[in-house]
Amino acid sequence: MDQHIAESIGRPDLIRLDDRLVCLRFETMKVVSALAAVRHLLDTGAVRRGDTLLDSSSGIYAYALALACHRHGMRCHIVGSTTVDRTLRTQLAVLGATLEQMEPCSDLKLDQKRRVERIHEILAAHPEYHWMRQYHDDIHYLGYRAIADRIRTATGPDPLTVVGGVGSGASTGALARYLRAAPDGPADVELVGVQPYGSVTFGAGHVSDPEIIIAGIGSSIPFGNVSHELYDTLHWISFEAALAGSVDLLRRHAVFAGLSTGAGYLAARHERERSPGRTVLFVAADTGHRYVDTVYARHREAAPITDFAPQEVPDQSRLALPWSRMRWNRAPAAASPTPVSAQPSEVV
Repeated sequence: MDQHIAESIGRPDLIRLDDRLVCLRFETMKVVSALAAVRHLLDTGAVRRGDTLLDSSSGIYAYALALACHRHGMRCHIVGSTTVDRTLRTQLAVLGATLEQMEPCSDLKLDQKRRVERIHEILAAHPEYHWMRQYHDDIHYLGYRAIADRIRTATGPDPLTVVGGVGSGASTGALARYLRAAPDGPADVELVGVQPYGSVTFGAGHVSDPEIIIAGIGSSIPFGNVSHELYDTLHWISFEAALAGSVDLLRRHAVFAGLSTGAGYLAARHERERSPGRTVLFVAADTGHRYVDTVYARHREAAPITDFAPQEVPDQSRLALPWSRMRWNRAPAAASPTPVSAQPSEVV
């Protein structure tokens, strides 16, 4: 029996959608990393019960950290993006978290810059606060070890491909790392990262998507938690294609999930067709409730997924909408990230 609702929310479902196609479905995935990170900080004495944990967020991590703080008797202080909606503001208030929300801003980079500046102001006034740095501190990998164990048990020793949004790098990176390290794990684990156009993480900052940058799986700044050398293949997927994937996933398999999941679903289907001997698992990081107005209300305009296929590109200079695929071959990052102290904690 769970001792707190956060433990239940963080436990994913493993759903076999089709032959060799498996969905790892979370209600709110970041609860997994926040719970384990806070537990580790307490166990190592880095923080104590009653301390204040601080971070910047556009929503999902704010909710996850607030739940983890509630579970462990901590205080939670969030510098929130303009995108934090009324439902989340109300939940955070009732959970006892403090939310400072930025003024409306149409520029994502400026919004990030203002939030990180505010983080540093708070730390200067309250050096006893602990900045979680969800995008730069690898303690956020820890919570995925148990999930990798579940995947290993459920999928067996056959070759496995894991597909998911890159984002901070913690979820997909940790799953691949733990699965590859397990002595009784799959015989071969490939990692496929999904990115939006405009994300700098794998060098696509020069290509913009006129609709939207898919929140949560890309970034306009370098993230210290992304281990580029873990990834075998990358897919860049536009809003238009992700919309089609999200609607098809709900219509065909009754899985109601976020926009990034629709992108991952498209990539996973393609990888399955390319590799008949492999099981392909894709990550569904959250439910579709936040996307009702922006995605699902547009279901009638969603094109069939058969209208989309990736363009194979040799390098990032050839990237083109709506969908590009490139072999990364576990290469290191092209350039080192900027120092952690200079980086904002991004927008998820």
